[in-house]
Amino acid sequence: MKSILISFLSILLTASAGLAQTQLSTNDFQNKLNATKQAQLLDVRTPEEYKQGHLEKAENIDYKNAAFQEQVEKLDKNKPVFVYCLAGGRSAAAAKVLHEKGFTNVYDMQGGYLKWTSTGKLIDAPKDASAANKGMSSAVFKKLISSEQLVMVDFYAPWCAPCIKMLPTVHKLAEEYKSKAKIETIHYDQNKALAKELGIDEIPAFLFYKNGKLILRKNGLMEEAEFRKLIEQHL
Repeated sequence: MKSILISFLSILLTASAGLAQTQLSTNDFQNKLNATKQAQLLDVRTPEEYKQGHLEKAENIDYKNAAFQEQVEKLDKNKPVFVYCLAGGRSAAAAKVLHEKGFTNVYDMQGGYLKWTSTGKLIDAPKDASAANKGMSSAVFKKLISSEQLVMVDFYAPWCAPCIKMLPTVHKLAEEYKSKAKIETIHYDQNKALAKELGIDEIPAFLFYKNGKLILRKNGLMEEAEFRKLIEQHL
């Protein structure tokens, strides 16, 4: 009986712990944030990312900085904390740290700033947005995908673990299929305007084109065999 009671209490504690660290879609995150008094909004990206644009009234504490744990101790553990990064990886890790440190309510935005901006939600951005417009132009991209051959475009970023894991495979296949298809990589951070135009709200993103028309869009980690299958199907 005692062991059963202990197990039951353990389940309750686990459940309550899960509730203290909640993942929300961008819409639910926005609604919850707007409805919460004394909310603490935390942007855990780098200062460089933060300067390019961020949610209004967000405080920047870089998760990758060695001082992160020391800096978050200055926040009020009894007030709700809303956390986001660019795509969701760093914010999920930061939310876990906050929960372990005793913060009672932590809300993590799924999809991050990338998903937030792709849906047209308001941000606090610098007046000089010229940096965001650098990179490949729409005209150059349209020329790239206008080929009669299959064109596969890989949107990646160096901070995206699945992206980096797959890059060797992408480069390998680009060389192997160079006579039959074009396989190109595009750095997301250097081409944000283009990514927004194409509706890229999650990376890695793989876009397949023929004669300038999008025929397939895939996101997330893929093994080499799946890559090959998709390429062969659309040659």
